[in-house]
Amino acid sequence: MCSSAVVFAVLAALYCNVPVSVESNLRLNYRPIIGILAQENILGDPHAQGSSYIAASYVKYLESAGARVVPIRINRTNEEYVKLFHSINGLLLPGGDVDLQKSQYSRSSKIFYDLAIKANDASDYFPIWGTCQGFQQLTVLTSSKNLLTLTDTKAVALPLTFTPAAQNSRLLKTFPKDLLQSLSAENITSNFHSWSLSLQNFTRNVKLKRFYKVLSINTDSKKEFISTMEAYRYPFYAVQWHPEKSPFEWIDKPGMVHTLSSIRASFHTASFFVSEAMKSQHSFSSPREEEKYLIYNYSPVFRGLSSVFVQNYYFD
Repeated sequence: MCSSAVVFAVLAALYCNVPVSVESNLRLNYRPIIGILAQENILGDPHAQGSSYIAASYVKYLESAGARVVPIRINRTNEEYVKLFHSINGLLLPGGDVDLQKSQYSRSSKIFYDLAIKANDASDYFPIWGTCQGFQQLTVLTSSKNLLTLTDTKAVALPLTFTPAAQNSRLLKTFPKDLLQSLSAENITSNFHSWSLSLQNFTRNVKLKRFYKVLSINTDSKKEFISTMEAYRYPFYAVQWHPEKSPFEWIDKPGMVHTLSSIRASFHTASFFVSEAMKSQHSFSSPREEEKYLIYNYSPVFRGLSSVFVQNYYFD
């Protein structure tokens, strides 16, 4: 028979819309800290300071759902990354434009990906979220190949076409039904990518098919590509679209959407991922050590309303 404490935890988790997990033994960490991976600066960025950056919209995105953020800088040693992995409760791989096999972003991603696989296999819960380039990076890490193909999706908002697998998705089951309807019927997912994982290439690759469940697809009118997916056995999630842009980026161009439903979609994706991070029991060795790593030690740089990222954090 369940104890009253367990019953209370289950009810509390359901009430707060936080998925209950056997892996976490119902112990939730209500002070989650999520790492966001930096990447090499955009070529020609006149605001660049140092060698790498993180768009501030990703930081705000996670903070809006109740997490704190630690920047994961590139060009660090494996030992530093291992130490940081055991201190944070999840990893977000952001969008951008770097080489998915040769960049420092790619190198760091692989280190954390491998650590996360090993940890989760040992019942040490650690979630990963990939957005746009992060989605693409996860496919490269899982398949050991770059299977991306060019699509006409550089600046366009699209509805999602949900697959039958979406009905049993860990991610989507937390979304209100009216929001799922909006996502499937309205042009509210922002796409800013030239490369995509085609449904054809996914289907032909055994490693990807065994690892990921496809939750939604899209088309550029010529090619079908995967837009949302989650791993079967691991708490890994990926979207080819940009949920963080609707509430936090303001460049005036096609593909940018600021409707109420798009903002709700942003919050529910962030809320879900933060709830996954709450299942991780990793922590820093001390409050002082934690304070030293937090994003609050850095100041974002305003790049102007005509910039693709309104604000960036820069790192040496």
